[in-house]
Amino acid sequence: MVGCYTSGIASLLLPNGRTAHSRFKIPLNIIENFVCNIKPGSPQAILLLKAKLIIWDEAPMVSRYCYEALDKCLGDIIRIFFKARTILAPTLDIVEEVNNHLMAIIPGGEKLYLSSYSICMDEGNVESQLDLYGSELLNSINCFGLPPHKLILKVGIPVMLLRNIDQSSGLCKGTRLQVRKLGNHVIEYEVLTGNNVGHIALIPRMNMVSTNETVPVRFQRRQFLIIVSFSMIINKSQGQTLFHVGLYLPKLVFTHGQLYVALSRVKSKRGLKVLLMNHVKMSANSTINIIYREVFEKIIF
Repeated sequence: MVGCYTSGIASLLLPNGRTAHSRFKIPLNIIENFVCNIKPGSPQAILLLKAKLIIWDEAPMVSRYCYEALDKCLGDIIRIFFKARTILAPTLDIVEEVNNHLMAIIPGGEKLYLSSYSICMDEGNVESQLDLYGSELLNSINCFGLPPHKLILKVGIPVMLLRNIDQSSGLCKGTRLQVRKLGNHVIEYEVLTGNNVGHIALIPRMNMVSTNETVPVRFQRRQFLIIVSFSMIINKSQGQTLFHVGLYLPKLVFTHGQLYVALSRVKSKRGLKVLLMNHVKMSANSTINIIYREVFEKIIF
């Protein structure tokens, strides 16, 4: 719990009493769009992250700009519950299930972005392809590496880039971003991972051609090249070092080394939580590490 007072006199009546301006680093001469002088990762920021309740005595006596400044500050601090943590799952359908669940419980208004499409011209008779594959079928295609036709976003949620856009700015395939503003044609993001953490980027819709061999026709989808990323598949997390990882295993891992990759994303075991879901013929706290022994047959020790 964090407590503070509006007036300095009230703060002197109790041991270790603090005013709101002192506790939250609120400017004395505050105007609209001012923010608190608390940096993410500082002792004050860590205190606010740990607090479950903030009590502000005589709150109606101060300007509303004080509350708005604190609200913006808390938003900036919380953006760290995304920079160094994620939920890992073995398959894309499980990842989508987790993302949809968290999107539903995150507060804030959502915005829907619909894609447009066109059949690739190198397919020969384009007119016959259009007759064969209508918009309803192509819009329903949802495969790995392709943004969805219906993209639902909220301000503050984490997303992941699906293609390299600008390597010098850290906008590469797999980069995690946080949504800051939702425009009609451009979305504003903050970079959460890599060497450009904190960089602000404006990214428009772009064209992406499906390369999945299971898709019956090559077509081009115009959409924001991102997916919601509260959760990600285990293989996509390779090379990342995180402070907190939740490993969700409603089914067994199915590829060589997948479990090892998931468990080694954190710096310490305190940052790892594993949820196992009724794996058949196994104890409640066990799972299988899939290993193809033929991989090691030609290795000389």
